[in-house]
This record gives sequence, C-alpha cells and structure tokens, in this order.
Amino acid sequence: MIKRILVGLGGTPYTSVAIERAVQLAKQFDAEITGVTVANFDQIAKVGLVPKGVLHAAREVARERARVTKEAVEDAIGKLETACASEGIRYRVNREEREDPFDLMISLARYHDLMIFGLRSIFEYDIAFEDSQDTLARLIAAGVRPIIAVSERFRPIHKVMIAYSGSMASAKTMKRFVQLRLWPDVKLKIVTFQSSEDKAHQLLYDASEYCRAHGFHVDTESNPGSPKDVLLPMATVWQADMIVMGNSARNLLVKQLLGETALHIIRNADRPLFLCQ
Repeated sequence: MIKRILVGLGGTPYTSVAIERAVQLAKQFDAEITGVTVANFDQIAKVGLVPKGVLHAAREVARERARVTKEAVEDAIGKLETACASEGIRYRVNREEREDPFDLMISLARYHDLMIFGLRSIFEYDIAFEDSQDTLARLIAAGVRPIIAVSERFRPIHKVMIAYSGSMASAKTMKRFVQLRLWPDVKLKIVTFQSSEDKAHQLLYDASEYCRAHGFHVDTESNPGSPKDVLLPMATVWQADMIVMGNSARNLLVKQLLGETALHIIRNADRPLFLCQ
C-alpha cells in the first residue's frame, strides 16, 4: 500500500512529469507527498580556477547560474503546491542546503513507500556534483527503492514490459511491481534474454503464472540477444509505457553494483522505468 511518496523537485525538464505522476498516484492511494529540493547555492555560485583576465566574467556566469537555479527550485515547489491543493492532497516540502544530496535522499527514502525522480537528472543543479549524470544510478545502488524514474513526457500507463532474468533481484523487482498494483489494469509483457530456449521457456512460464495469479493479463517473449542492446528496441516496438527492471550484480563500484545493462537503460531510456534494485 502506498501512503507516502517522495518526489524530487529539481526544476529539470522532468520535474513537471514527476509531480504529475506523484499527484496521480497520491490521489489513487489517498497518499501524502513529500517534495524535496537539495541545494547549496554557495557551491553553485563558486568559480573554479580560471585565468585572471576572465575572472569577472566567470563570476557573473556563476551568479547567473545560482539565480536560475533558485528560480527553478521555487517554480518546482510552486507547481507541487498548486497541483496538490487542486486535488486535495496532503503534502509538505523539505528544503535543504547541502553540498551532497545523497545522505538526505537515502534518509528520506527510509520513511517513504515510493520515490519519483527524473531519468537523467534529479536536480537542475546536478552540475555542482561529480558524476551528475549518474545521480539516479547512485541512489539506486545505495538501496533507495522502489523508484519510478520518469521521462520528459507524461505517459498514461497501459502497457508495461518486465525485464526478467530469473535472478532473485529480478524476481523481487517483478514481485514488488505486481504487489503494489500501481496500475492494476495494465497489460504486462515479460521478456527474458537466455541462450537456452528451455531455460527461457521455464522462466517465462513461472513468471507469467505468478503475475496471472495476481490478476494481470500477461504476454511473454524470449530473445537470445543482449538486453543492453535489444531491451529498449523491444519496448519501442511493443509500445511499452514503462519498463520494470531489476539487477543481480553484487560488486562494489556503482557501474558494477547497478549492472552495466541497468546503467545503460537508465542513461538511454525514453520512457519511465520502475526500478527496485
């Protein structure tokens, strides 16, 4: 049951979609929303090492960046407040000024049932952090779950593709999505990528029977190719509105812990993802 939703308010092109998705689910489940924005405006306004002759210009650029960031943050907060007020949804906004958002996001995730962020960037000011393109990936690797990573365009969810490998992590992700019943009337398609046709058949049969037991209509497909190469094209051809994806890697580095395939999909997907590492 969903009762508390955490949504990142970053002023990115994804923010409006994240808010719309959070409001839709909060209304459906009578849940409350926590909007979070983490900024360190002093950090954003800092000027790095530049030649003395361009120092003034660099300072102006940094100040303008900080100003634009503040406006983006306030605009995102205003959009959430307006959307929640119009639908009668309980909400609160957590404003923080921190150099690094990860500890705060992980702490807040402990007490929320669902997190909603943008696919590419959680915050407009991710430019202030190292490896900003993988902000979302780092949170997933740190155990923040489940996450809906929204795309730039809002999609009604009618068709959901589940990437299933048979690993325990992959099974947990599939089960979590099914048990939450965020969209109980969706059509599911379970896909697996196995070189053995017999193994693929058994995995798809077991997974589809589980989903059907929960009342879902299910199709299946096996593809012997690499999921990194063929998962997104398969989702496009089938016109999936969302991809459900888990992972089974257990190494220490972010790329290894999250998995090369998962990281590739997060970086390149053009439709929302349901992620539950």
